[in-house]
Amino acid sequence: MEIDVQALIFEFIGGLGIFLLGIKFMGDGLQKSAGDRLRDILDRFTSNPFLGVLAGVIVTVLIQSSSGTTVLTVGLVNAGFMTLRQAIGVIMGANIGTTVTAFIIGIDIGEYALPIIAIGSFLIFFFKNQKVTAAGQAIFGFGALFFGLELMSSGMSPLRSLDSFHELTLRMSETPILGVVIGTVFTLIVQSSSATIGILQGLFSEGAIELKAAIPVLFGDNIGTTITAILASIGATVAARRAALTHVIFNLVGTVIFLLLLEVFTALITYLQGVFDLNPEMTIAFAHGTFNITNTVIQFPFIAGLAWIVTKLVPGEDTIIEYKAQHLDPIFITQSSSLALDQAKAEVIRMGEYAFKGLEETNAYVTTQGKKHSELALQIEGALNNLDRKITDYLVSISAESLSEAESAKHTSLMDTVRDIERIGDHFENIVELIDYKISNKAHLTEQAMEDLNNMFDLTLMTVKQAIESLDHLDREAALEVVQKEDQIDKMERKFRKKHIIRMNEGLCSGSSGIVFVDIISNLERIGDHAVNIAESVLGE
Repeated sequence: MEIDVQALIFEFIGGLGIFLLGIKFMGDGLQKSAGDRLRDILDRFTSNPFLGVLAGVIVTVLIQSSSGTTVLTVGLVNAGFMTLRQAIGVIMGANIGTTVTAFIIGIDIGEYALPIIAIGSFLIFFFKNQKVTAAGQAIFGFGALFFGLELMSSGMSPLRSLDSFHELTLRMSETPILGVVIGTVFTLIVQSSSATIGILQGLFSEGAIELKAAIPVLFGDNIGTTITAILASIGATVAARRAALTHVIFNLVGTVIFLLLLEVFTALITYLQGVFDLNPEMTIAFAHGTFNITNTVIQFPFIAGLAWIVTKLVPGEDTIIEYKAQHLDPIFITQSSSLALDQAKAEVIRMGEYAFKGLEETNAYVTTQGKKHSELALQIEGALNNLDRKITDYLVSISAESLSEAESAKHTSLMDTVRDIERIGDHFENIVELIDYKISNKAHLTEQAMEDLNNMFDLTLMTVKQAIESLDHLDREAALEVVQKEDQIDKMERKFRKKHIIRMNEGLCSGSSGIVFVDIISNLERIGDHAVNIAESVLGE
């Protein structure tokens, strides 16, 4: 029998493409429907490791990607929302959550793939409501996932009559390590364990591969999927790199345990297949689910040990952005409002120092375009928003008590200062977005423009730093200097804007880079205004 190689390859890669697009669409749609709740689920549920596992499962089911959950978790660890031990629970849960896709594939609804796609498209195109479009996206992705699988399956069905393929699967049955390697490498290439498992389910249902050869490939998929998190953690904080490494160790250990028990495990799955009368796809899904759940149960008691091992393997100090407020103890509010105001002030100073650090990171991003600087700046901006809410709530609670005139003045000035610091965060976030725009549109800033930006950044940084210091020590001289510096910033902005227009007229600078430059200096000028507001609250006291 002659095999049409071109049709085989085209159907396979086309099917794989549609499948991956389906998974992405389904995840994006579910994520949009869930909105910011994903972060909240992870944040709230992770108080103990068991709940962490549960959160990992839920979020992975929602975004349809275990590596996506791990990357999210790495981000949360990076941001100081979560400790390493909490993260390990979530990562274990992510491994269980990712098996859900395999179970979905096991439900045989391939023949309804096209109408499902149609319903999804209909919801996307004919409705303007965001919730409906998000649901449409998820439904479209769901259908595309099955359509891609059908294509891949029909593409692969001739493989079982190929002698060389038959030999390969026989060799995989005899040497399970080979299956593990194939699974790992393939998952590395397509960056989705669900896709590899989908292909495996297709091959198994076509009778092109035996269960004994298929199971080690499953183990390999789980190892391959950890690479995405490793890539996400490159250049991230120490804690984030540790979280990613945990994922690798967890899956490697599981694979070793199960390879030793391969005969028993295969027999168990064959038994389950008989008892529950499972179709081939469902059999693979059961194997995958059993592996991940058992692996979690085995390693769950050793979370502290895992954390200890990765801490030893990835040494170094954590740079963690503390999102949570440190000084705002509600006990002071009723006891002594002046003490409570001091606590609030200490937290405001801490918030101000963060704003300065965020501005520094933004400056580093402008000059180096290093991704880690922009990520850190945006995390700090998130921390500032969080502190803004917490401090404002605290100050509002204080105002419910009776305040003396001096306390009342201090209270008002702190309320204003918190808002100013939060706005500084918004402005440097704008600058980060402008640089992102510059990079993605390949807009080029001339050397002169970069030099002007650096000068203005240096002056703005000094101004913000001095404003925070003047507030900390109630230093009037420093506050007066801030007012003078802000005047210099204003003059600088006007001067640079004029120079810039001349450059544009001479054709040295393109329109899009022009917008970037002008917007950055105007954001810096606004940051200067907020610094002056802080200084003026000191002068007013």
